[in-house]
Amino acid sequence: MNTTLETVDKEQLHSLLLRSWMTHDAMWLANTIREVGIERANKLNRAAVRDMAVVEAKRICKLIDLDAVRSFDDLRRFVEAATELVIPPFMDFTVEWSATDSSMQFEITECFAFDGVTMLGIADDYECGIYERIYGWLNAFELSYEVSPTGDHCLKHQTGGCLRRITIAFEDLGFP
Repeated sequence: MNTTLETVDKEQLHSLLLRSWMTHDAMWLANTIREVGIERANKLNRAAVRDMAVVEAKRICKLIDLDAVRSFDDLRRFVEAATELVIPPFMDFTVEWSATDSSMQFEITECFAFDGVTMLGIADDYECGIYERIYGWLNAFELSYEVSPTGDHCLKHQTGGCLRRITIAFEDLGFP
């Protein structure tokens, strides 16, 4: 007799896990807002996402057999694998890489978080948790980085678009 897991194809399983995680994320935020208010919920959400991402980064590195992120190429390999594994297909974004200044520029055109906080009517006060995941990954590798533009609120809500450049200082660790 086949188990359910044996009969489900990999894409269906991937979709189910991502959708379940995103549903949990949305429900957690909505319930936390009801219990403690938006200001405290933002702080807790951003901290939880960043802390989770540190653990996630180590697990993904092990999965893709990457010992450490010591170069721009290592970072690109990691981010490309990580986004394929953990970013849902209903989130549309691009990453532009620049080896010249060791930067990556994210542009998010479809964002489940923006859609969700807009439906909840809290987009004015929502602080983005999406980039916290990326910052957590970078923290896991003990990389110094600068973000532009700065700020925590939802850029898509504030400006109509979501574009952030993250520049990594590999030289601070003695890496090329």
